[in-house]
Amino acid sequence: MKLYCLSVLYKGDPKVVLLKAAYDLSSFSFFQRSSVQEFMNFTSQLIVERSAKGTRSSVKEQEYLCHVYVRNDSLAGVAIADNEYPSRVAFTLLEKVLDEFSNQVDKMDWPVGSPATIHYAALDGHLSRYQNPREADPMSKVQAELDETKIILHNTMESLLERGEKLDDLVSKSEVLGTQSKAFYKTARKQNSCCAIM
Repeated sequence: MKLYCLSVLYKGDPKVVLLKAAYDLSSFSFFQRSSVQEFMNFTSQLIVERSAKGTRSSVKEQEYLCHVYVRNDSLAGVAIADNEYPSRVAFTLLEKVLDEFSNQVDKMDWPVGSPATIHYAALDGHLSRYQNPREADPMSKVQAELDETKIILHNTMESLLERGEKLDDLVSKSEVLGTQSKAFYKTARKQNSCCAIM
């Protein structure tokens, strides 16, 4: 799973303006990086331009997914990732980034801003922290732990059967436990009924 680009844009009436962007282009060769970055900016602007306000969508291009969120106030976020990156995590990240951005950057600067004039430094940190969605997103972390637990339980049952213990032995032991539990219940009920009369 890889997150390549995270950008904040303004969906203006005549055109879409790139306000701030962060990139992780380490998987591309040195000579390709500037072209890839340019193409990511172009793609982000095009997707925001063609998306309606108040919508979230994902656009697939070859092995990449472009997740876009355009708010009703014309502020937009785009996350470009590989197609294995979870969409829910990408949209959670975009919502978080846009909320922070709108709190830190004055709304008057959005239509006329540029990456050089907008002062919002948290984008690089978010890009690097969300490279591993399981660590950054609590829900993904819980899901991974649940998946691990299923594997451990499955392995435990297999190990019981491998030790020579048969499933029939386990069933018969549970029947003995059931009989003992019934006897305990009957005895407890007799003793409690005696006390209830007094």
